[in-house]
Amino acid sequence: MGHEWNDLDVHLAQWGLRRFTSDDAYFRWQREALSARDIALLHAHVEKKRHGRYEDETAFYDLSAAPHILPVLYSQRFDYYRAVGPLVAARLAGASTILDFGCGPGILTTYYARRFPDARVTGVDRSRESIAEAQRKAQALDVKNVHFQCADLDAAAHSERYACVVATHALVQSEQDPGLPSRNWRTFERARDAAAQSAFEQRTGLKPRLDRLVAAMSDGGRLIIFEKTRQLARRIPLQRALAARGLRLNETPEPVRYSLVEEVADDGPLFVLTQGAAHTVAWSEQPEPDEGRAFDRTRPPSEPSDGEAPLYENHWPSAQRGWEQLIDKVVLREDTAEESDGRQLHVELGAAEGLRYLYCANTFDQRQLVIVEPARAAMLHVYYQEIIQGSA
Repeated sequence: MGHEWNDLDVHLAQWGLRRFTSDDAYFRWQREALSARDIALLHAHVEKKRHGRYEDETAFYDLSAAPHILPVLYSQRFDYYRAVGPLVAARLAGASTILDFGCGPGILTTYYARRFPDARVTGVDRSRESIAEAQRKAQALDVKNVHFQCADLDAAAHSERYACVVATHALVQSEQDPGLPSRNWRTFERARDAAAQSAFEQRTGLKPRLDRLVAAMSDGGRLIIFEKTRQLARRIPLQRALAARGLRLNETPEPVRYSLVEEVADDGPLFVLTQGAAHTVAWSEQPEPDEGRAFDRTRPPSEPSDGEAPLYENHWPSAQRGWEQLIDKVVLREDTAEESDGRQLHVELGAAEGLRYLYCANTFDQRQLVIVEPARAAMLHVYYQEIIQGSA
């Protein structure tokens, strides 16, 4: 083995993983590789896991680590490993000790160990079967500088300290949790509400895990985090949790896009942090730059749309700026639904610049602006009613 193991595709193949670009091909292989009983058992565990109970999540990961199931199930994440593995590895250079928290069966943990044979790499996970498979595979691959521990950081602190701590898809476990709502539908800003922040950290399990990972960092150590927190409502409370523990950004956080077979995941961002270092990169609580184009006012109002398409449509946060910049705006109809917890959904029909528009905004950062010619205003009325009925 050379000084650096750079070929991640070879590494994944040695784990039995395959890359698929179509769901049909993947599920055909799944049916060939697994029995009907295996598939039914997996589906049952996936459904139980959705409820987020500790024992159900652990049971799912125990089952997924079975040697005949692991390659099939984890092949769905082939492009995730391709995207995240090299990004993390590039930031591990120089670390003598590395902790991979929530390592699962050790697919990336063993990759990091191969990339840095002079480092001592530790993988920790609460799934006993995942750890057993990680140990078996490390031995089969002859990776001698890695070891694995079955431990639950929700229940007890880790006793050692590390130069670099890694957590990818392991800290914020509640994927369905929407996060913190903004102050109201007009803004992306969040109130500094200690109770709401604490509730988010408790609901998602972030608090005990993050506290114990920070305690596991050596002086001057690095923390690398990659979670399903791309949405601003989830990113902001994660960032606030990091900042509250004295963590500072080493670099601008990097969002990552990858495929899950045919599905595209916009994930992250990747945070690289240190404790007590000079604050060289500022935290941002603003939406990312998006793909929404500006409304083209040079297009004559009399010019017909192509087919059923509106003159203008923007489903990105920048739709708010487009709505704010409409000239001679007259609201014809509007409705704002508000729930007891402060969540809001606002939808309005209006006229501006000789055209008709529909604008929709909520406190979880969704924005939509649609503009049509007056002759096609009826389509916006239908859409308005559908939104109102859907929120009832």
